[in-house]
Amino acid sequence: MNLEYFIARRLVTAKNHKSSISAPIIKIAIIAIAVGVIMMIVAVATGFGLQDKIREKVSAFNGHVIISNFDDNESEVSVAPLSIHQDFYPKFKNIQGIDHVQAVAAKAGIIRTADAFEGVVFKGVGKEYKWDILEEYIVDGRKPDLKNTLNTEVLLSQYLADRLQLKVGDKFNTYFMKEGGNGMPNLRVFKLVGIYNSGFQEFDSTFIIGDIRHVQRINKWKDGQVGSFEVFIDDFSQIEEKGEEIYKAIPSTLTAQTIEEKYINIFEWLKLFDTNIIVIIVIMIIVSTINMVVALLVLILERTQMVGMLKALGASNWSVRKIFLYNAGYLIIKGLYWGNLISIGLLLTQKYFGVIKLPPENYYVNVAPVTIHIPAILLINLGTVIVCLALLLIPSYIITKISPVKALRFD
Repeated sequence: MNLEYFIARRLVTAKNHKSSISAPIIKIAIIAIAVGVIMMIVAVATGFGLQDKIREKVSAFNGHVIISNFDDNESEVSVAPLSIHQDFYPKFKNIQGIDHVQAVAAKAGIIRTADAFEGVVFKGVGKEYKWDILEEYIVDGRKPDLKNTLNTEVLLSQYLADRLQLKVGDKFNTYFMKEGGNGMPNLRVFKLVGIYNSGFQEFDSTFIIGDIRHVQRINKWKDGQVGSFEVFIDDFSQIEEKGEEIYKAIPSTLTAQTIEEKYINIFEWLKLFDTNIIVIIVIMIIVSTINMVVALLVLILERTQMVGMLKALGASNWSVRKIFLYNAGYLIIKGLYWGNLISIGLLLTQKYFGVIKLPPENYYVNVAPVTIHIPAILLINLGTVIVCLALLLIPSYIITKISPVKALRFD
């Protein structure tokens, strides 16, 4: 058995150690590490969770990359149509990592009821529309049935339904201006079959979702003409590279824009969370390390006679230092154990019960989302151990200054 480890373990399990002067300081050091780990894991989980949730919501209404005509680049409304017969539709053949491509079209309109009216953007979608992301936000009713026969079923947000005093099953009038703004507006009577609530005010106050053929008929487009294409990719971390690949692969008459470019303010705001997470991690590691340094110094001073005895018996300075580093490592691991146990418990509680609420007008979500990222948690634990032990090498150097003769006479 390793001699240094054996002695360190005896020190940890010794009964007189628990009632020694260093006991409260050691407890404080363990608590500091546990609290530090809790803060770091919670900061990473909530930061990643908020980023993932907002990205998911933005992509649910826009895809990851939007292919359109140049004149539609900064508008939610489809101005000039483009043909659905493209080499990249329904699937990119020469680009890897593309999950789905769907055709959409949008038209501005006004919903008018007996007591209120609201300006909206009617988003027309087809049978291939990716409903699996949006279905999560449907709070009442169902998604529209987009079969071969054109129908009037639509999906409306909770925000608009409340303002217009509409409920599932109601019918309402929507007016669309004709191209050029001449003549009477086009009237469509839609039936509300589902209500969604994404918590994203920018989208909830804008979009009504229904059959794309309504937009095609109102705009008098030919069969096979759409407003734009929404592209979903497999890995969001590669959105910039895939956006560039898509732009190079499409005809020169079209343009491709990622949602990071279209909603630059939102994604720049999200990047601030990375900075906040790094700052929290650095501060917590510094606090934990300082507490461990103090605890180690107290342990060394408390065991000065033992250090002198070991040196007198021929133990090297490094051998004695390893005893205290093993001891410190045990305290660090104990703090990590409790820190991980408590933090993961808190995160699971938030994930499944949504205890902490957030104002959607500020954070775009109703409940604080969490993402339990196992590699990040392992990295936090490993980084804490390595940084603390590396920095503890400095205070352990004091052992080399302890004289065996003076230490054995120390009282």
